[in-house]
Amino acid sequence: MTWLAIAKKDFRDAVQSRALWALVAVFVLFSLISTYAYVEIPEMFGESAGATFAGLVFFTVGLTGLFVPLAAIVVCYKSLAGERELGSIKLLLSLPTNRLNVFTGKVVGRAAVLMFGLGVGLLAGVGFGSVLLGILDPLSTLVFILVTLGFAAVYAGIMVGLSATTGSTSRATTFALGFFVVFELFWDVVPMALVYVVNGFSLPSTMPEWVFLIGQVPPSSAYLSTVVALLPRIAEAAGAVPTQTGVGVEVAAAEPDPFYLTPEVGIVVLALWLVVPFLIGYYQFNIADL
Repeated sequence: MTWLAIAKKDFRDAVQSRALWALVAVFVLFSLISTYAYVEIPEMFGESAGATFAGLVFFTVGLTGLFVPLAAIVVCYKSLAGERELGSIKLLLSLPTNRLNVFTGKVVGRAAVLMFGLGVGLLAGVGFGSVLLGILDPLSTLVFILVTLGFAAVYAGIMVGLSATTGSTSRATTFALGFFVVFELFWDVVPMALVYVVNGFSLPSTMPEWVFLIGQVPPSSAYLSTVVALLPRIAEAAGAVPTQTGVGVEVAAAEPDPFYLTPEVGIVVLALWLVVPFLIGYYQFNIADL
């Protein structure tokens, strides 16, 4: 049984589940309501000059940066831990396959589920916003949707990798939520804390250059930087800037030459988030006593 067959089965099972369609419905509804609010009441979102297509794109980036991690937890946390807990993983491995095929198939299958739900919501939200604005940039929209779907695939790989490290769904839930809390909610504290310690327990008036790189570690920050790197004209029009430091401290202007100070570093970080959790997750799954 190949990894592709396992991925197809995983996706078919999800399509028949009400949970997937509930996920699609929630994101479509959320996208339509938030897009309508952005276009009709832009002042509420800090757009005093009025809504723009560029602003809509980066407004949607902010929404997906929060929605994708939470959706990935719901879709993926039981992918392998649940099957190990129920014992069905032994039945799957009794077929002519191996653990690499099973793990790869689960990653691809859950990524496809997440990308499907997200893709429908993105098309609905961005399409609705473009109609309201009377503006559509097909190429920028395509690039934005592809990058966002890639971000969803990265998060699916992370969550399946975490699920592969344990045979308990409760522990898998703890790992997934812990990842979200550390990397998506509290990571802004990390570079500031490092600067504070390195600077002799005080904050400098100018942040060191490496703070920008540390700030790119969370997948959602790398996702934002990737969109900025690939859509520079849209980013400039929207005034979008990748995450750099905390609030209330003067920051030196980033030099354009070093690669680690450019938005393109987000592409590298996203690629690492795709590869490293896959390798670690497979290693843990391969050595586990099932």
